[in-house]
Amino acid sequence: MTSRTSKASKYLVPLAHLGALITVSSWGTSFISSKVLMEQGGFTPVETYVYRFALAYLIMLCMTFRKILSNNWKDELQFLVCGMCAGSIYFITENYALQHTTTGNVSLLSAMSPIFTTLLMAIVFKLRINLGVALGSLIAFTGVGCIIFSHGEGFEIKPAGDILALSSAVSWAVYTVAVRRLIPNYTSLFITRKLFFYGVLTAIPLLLIQHEPMHLHLLFDMSQPHFLLNLLFLVIMCSIVAYLLWNEAMKVLGAVTANNYIYMQPLVTMIAAYFVFGEHVYILGYIGCVLIIGGLVISDKVSLEFPRLRNRNNK
Repeated sequence: MTSRTSKASKYLVPLAHLGALITVSSWGTSFISSKVLMEQGGFTPVETYVYRFALAYLIMLCMTFRKILSNNWKDELQFLVCGMCAGSIYFITENYALQHTTTGNVSLLSAMSPIFTTLLMAIVFKLRINLGVALGSLIAFTGVGCIIFSHGEGFEIKPAGDILALSSAVSWAVYTVAVRRLIPNYTSLFITRKLFFYGVLTAIPLLLIQHEPMHLHLLFDMSQPHFLLNLLFLVIMCSIVAYLLWNEAMKVLGAVTANNYIYMQPLVTMIAAYFVFGEHVYILGYIGCVLIIGGLVISDKVSLEFPRLRNRNNK
């Protein structure tokens, strides 16, 4: 590796950490816009998902229209899996889980996706899980629990909703493993566009069979512009920008290190709720913040890395 390449890599790592932080910050605050659409506008979870990612796909298509199909059908099928796991399955199971169990259960169980990611990466690629990674992940997960339970919401087993929440966590882990094989061969723009396409494609049948009426007309009602503005925030910041930054972060940091940032989503949500809704932050919430950040630092220092992926990208 030349000194110029080494110097570039030195700056890429902190930029990748910043990109991952911006991504989870966007995802952590996306609940505000989703809540406006679903509670004030009456949009269903499927409807919100389809409108958000269909518009994001059209924008991405304008940016990457020269190449439509992947290099081969095997990769195309893998993009289908990624689109379902990071899109339709993940978002729809998580949103419907909220209707069958508590918000605390969903937040805590969904936050297990980095744990599932580490286990799947170790199984699929036959890698040993570093003790420091496991410890850091456990500390960060404990911090997530502290933030959730600081609101006084205990953990009550509700099988239907809890299974849906766990399914969303597992689906994200499967996406992380599947997309790792695609990252060296395609640009982040192409990968992100493919994810949006297959995510929307597999969710449309659910949209068509739902019994509730559609609320698309509200997005064109200029007397209530907040619906369109909230959707645009979800499309541009939480979908296009966030997914592009996330895929780039995984290239540089590795899948495990990048996914550990997901533990910060409840922290971001707690801070956003404080400023937007005036929700109180309790001492247990502050303890959770310290544990999450500490766990991320420990995991990053001894992270389970995949140098072969980064070496291929540097060639």
